[in-house]
Amino acid sequence: MIHFEDVTKRYERHDALTGISFDLDQGEMAFLTGHSGAGKSTLLRLIGLVERPTRGTLRVAGRDLAKLHRRDIPYHRRDVGMIFQDFRLLQDRTAFDNVALPLMVAGVSPVEIGRRARAALDKVGLLRKERSLPRALSGGEQQRVGIARAIVTKPPVIVADEPTGNLDPDLSWEIMDLFGQLNRVGVTLLVATHDWELVRRMHYRTLSLKHGKLAEDSGPPRV
Repeated sequence: MIHFEDVTKRYERHDALTGISFDLDQGEMAFLTGHSGAGKSTLLRLIGLVERPTRGTLRVAGRDLAKLHRRDIPYHRRDVGMIFQDFRLLQDRTAFDNVALPLMVAGVSPVEIGRRARAALDKVGLLRKERSLPRALSGGEQQRVGIARAIVTKPPVIVADEPTGNLDPDLSWEIMDLFGQLNRVGVTLLVATHDWELVRRMHYRTLSLKHGKLAEDSGPPRV
């Protein structure tokens, strides 16, 4: 589902990633760890085609991203749900509107938008707060809205960049448990985190970056 082969990302005179190679199978979940500045966010941005690799081969959901035309990028992003540490919600829009936005951009009918947006909010336990603005929600609730927005297009791949970085331990565990539920229904997830306690508790494969290189790959998940 996600294939990196000798991928390098260079910014002017600095290599943010160097020679990254790994495969994440369909329906697999893994953690991406590493020190601040190790390249975690850069790697996730490449998967979402926010940026393109400088060298190497990167395929996601069967697409060679180096060969993807600019006009096809929005279609690719419908297959990759992205979740951020800082939520990135529209502050003047309700929870429902934030979740519905990707469907509106995709040209989905209003009736279908209503059905799918409410189903996504229900999945994260926030259907009763669909009319709330982000400022009226707790940090954990805002992150759940972000997750609902990421899953509303039913993407086969989800990448999350430090999704629990602003949350307390109990809320962090709830978010990770939700990711586990998504994984159990076949969604492929790559979650960047610095929270080693959560990584140890979840028992999933771990990819560790160090100074832009893949320093360790724990391999298949432990049973």
